[in-house]
Amino acid sequence: MLRSYIAFDVETTGLSPLENEIIEIGALKVRDGKVAERFMEFIKPTGSIAPAITSLTGITDEMVSDARPRCQVIPDFLDFCGDDILIGHNISFDYSFMKCSAAAEGQPFEKMGIDTLKIAQKVHRDLESKSLGSLCDYYHIENRSAHRAYHDALATAKLYQTLAHYFEEKEPRLFKPVQLTYKVRKPQPATPKQVAFINSLIRKKQIIPDWDPDTITRSEASRMIDDLLK
Repeated sequence: MLRSYIAFDVETTGLSPLENEIIEIGALKVRDGKVAERFMEFIKPTGSIAPAITSLTGITDEMVSDARPRCQVIPDFLDFCGDDILIGHNISFDYSFMKCSAAAEGQPFEKMGIDTLKIAQKVHRDLESKSLGSLCDYYHIENRSAHRAYHDALATAKLYQTLAHYFEEKEPRLFKPVQLTYKVRKPQPATPKQVAFINSLIRKKQIIPDWDPDTITRSEASRMIDDLLK
């Protein structure tokens, strides 16, 4: 069992690392099996948080209104990570968002990691659900605030230690860190239809927004349209 690592989790505005944003990062640095440092921070998104995301996470627009922007939070989190191995539940999701966010700030994010979901899929084929919540219930791991980044990261660390206790000796290869991979694709420019729609909404609402139709991306245009339609 690893005695030193970082367990982390992110909450986001959606499922696509290219279209959506991180709104919360939670992580704990484990040293000799104990929590040595914590990282808990909101990130102010460029658009508003959808009601479905608020319903899932409990995170509201008001909660992130005074948060620092991505350009300030991500470098701090990268410093926090250092050269540690990362542990997450369905870590490819969290890693893809971090990789895209780091790339947007001109920073690399190449990490080794362990996925507790992949371990559970192999050692608990009989369980109907391998979600973090279901596995915490199965092992009686308390998670007081599910779907909040730090609490999910802490629950993941406890789950990793529990799985390692029961299964690492029998299945050592499942617990070996692997290179995490995600290829960051370039953002697509906004479509002419999006630009035209934004222009019509601007005229209708008689506002002067801060935007450049020549450089706005497809995802930025989507968020801008959502905000203008409110």
